[in-house]
Amino acid sequence: MDQACSYKPHIRVGDQSYPAYELKNLFRYLKQNFANEVVDRLYSDIGIGESELMVSQFVYVWQVDYAMNYMRQLSSDPETAAKAASSYKVAQLDVLLPHLAQFDTLGECLQFAISHPELVGSFSDNLLRNDDGRLYVRWLNTNKVDVERYSFQFQHSICSLLAFAKELTGEKIRVSHIALAEPVREVEFLSAQSGAEIIFDSEFFEWSIEHHYLALPVTYSFEHAAVKLGAESSESYISQILAILRELAPELPSMEAMAELQNISARTLRRRLASANTSYQKLVDQVRCQMAIDLILTSDYSIDEISDLMGFGDVSHFRQSFKHWIGHPPGYFHRLNRPLTRDE
Repeated sequence: MDQACSYKPHIRVGDQSYPAYELKNLFRYLKQNFANEVVDRLYSDIGIGESELMVSQFVYVWQVDYAMNYMRQLSSDPETAAKAASSYKVAQLDVLLPHLAQFDTLGECLQFAISHPELVGSFSDNLLRNDDGRLYVRWLNTNKVDVERYSFQFQHSICSLLAFAKELTGEKIRVSHIALAEPVREVEFLSAQSGAEIIFDSEFFEWSIEHHYLALPVTYSFEHAAVKLGAESSESYISQILAILRELAPELPSMEAMAELQNISARTLRRRLASANTSYQKLVDQVRCQMAIDLILTSDYSIDEISDLMGFGDVSHFRQSFKHWIGHPPGYFHRLNRPLTRDE
């Protein structure tokens, strides 16, 4: 995390793998706070049994996303995500335990978490920035998730990280600030857990932490942690499609052309993607958006040059598309990157 600014395009979607411990924790919270029939319905909705989940290391992204949204809709409490995540324990981290046992500081653990979405899980791309003795972690909604749903995932992530960090170091970790891209609402629990200044109506979802916390030593005893490193489940269909799109970018094929590459009909391709809760256009937009952000933040190209590199005949069309993808014009990221260099 020594770079001044870096972009992590690692959002997980659809039928890609996601660590099962997240889903197990969500079910534990539901069992403690809701009726059995509520829990049973969720098991049925996501097509997995309790005994099967308990022995699984990985599940699908859409199953975890569905469970989070299910929990959000069950309660009128806007802080359900924060409360659920704050109850999580390091011992429940399953496949992550042997990895974390290798690190000496909290910063090393966080670096691993940010760099390995296949083992940690991620609903968002991240923009990391070091400034004035703080690490800033900004979530980029490149998949255009509904704001309330996205906020639930964001709060859940922050509070789970804080719960794990406290147990790993034996110290209560304070977050410097939390920015929420939503109107003012109740945040008493989130404020108490994080110790952060909460900022509403922000342009982005973002949190920051002072560097000295990252230097804290890991004091947690991993004596009982599993010694076998878990392997990611077999490559998903969406991962295959994304790999092809990234290889062919910026000349991205139509859905019909992609179906031909897969030796299937366009109808079959559409059905397969729909079964994983996504669409071909969403995957195309994700790849193009990630490519554009990466070029803006890691190159010296102008917006006009990036537009040409990405195959847009008109820079105004590129600007409109980018704003549709991320909610902000490309110039916003371009200005953000100007004071920084890749060598910082």
